[in-house]
Amino acid sequence: MANNLTTEKKVMAVSLLAEGSSIRSIERITGVHRDTVMRLGVRVGEGCKRVMDARMRNLNCQRIEVDEIWGFVGKKKKNVTSRDSWKGDAWTFIAIDADTKLIPSFLVGRRENNVAREFLRDLESRLANRVQLSTDSMRGYVDAVETAFGADVDYGQVVKTYSVVNLSQPASGRYSPADVVKIERTAIIGSPEMRNVSTSHIEKQNHTLRMHCRRLTRLTNAFSKKWENFEAAVALSFGYYNFCKKHTAINCTPAMEAGVESSQWTVAELLERCGE
Repeated sequence: MANNLTTEKKVMAVSLLAEGSSIRSIERITGVHRDTVMRLGVRVGEGCKRVMDARMRNLNCQRIEVDEIWGFVGKKKKNVTSRDSWKGDAWTFIAIDADTKLIPSFLVGRRENNVAREFLRDLESRLANRVQLSTDSMRGYVDAVETAFGADVDYGQVVKTYSVVNLSQPASGRYSPADVVKIERTAIIGSPEMRNVSTSHIEKQNHTLRMHCRRLTRLTNAFSKKWENFEAAVALSFGYYNFCKKHTAINCTPAMEAGVESSQWTVAELLERCGE
């Protein structure tokens, strides 16, 4: 059982999970059974979610970017039947502080308006001051931002016009996005600085997440079979990213840059704070 693993084995397994290794490759490297690795990863992921929920409070962020990234649990939406409860597309809504690179909030759910509202209400509850908020033009964001922030936000949207190539296919079926032919920035609420209305940082974070979370790596069979496993894997990635991984753009961890923590955590310290 994972509870009987040495600290060194736990640190190695969690480090490999957070850096994008598959569970079977970790089994081969560490000699720890894949089921034990999976149970450890789920427990640590749930612990990371608790740690971030407690520590991401009263944040002095200035510029927040929001986006959502596609994944799936069990099978893709096109293969889901009426008997497949909790299977299908799983979208992770993510917020990033463009200055400190901190991930203050995320939520896994369907790509629906009520999920966007829940996510943005959670984000708003963690902020200590008025922020400039940027999103793409997904339908539902305007209502969600109004519900969560009211008029106490400077909100702008980035509207991208794509070429017609591949747009008839859903996101889950496209290997690469269509070419962007036009970008427009629109003020929605308040007085956002239009030069700072951007989703570049969050789109780069989406790339980082796909590279470091095996459940979101494209064109593999490493997808989650259970919704709770998917959520735990994403939470583990963000916990490691916020507290343990030094960001090259700021030369420290995002949690340090944001003033949430005074030092860079080791993976052993992350495990300890997660109850392992």
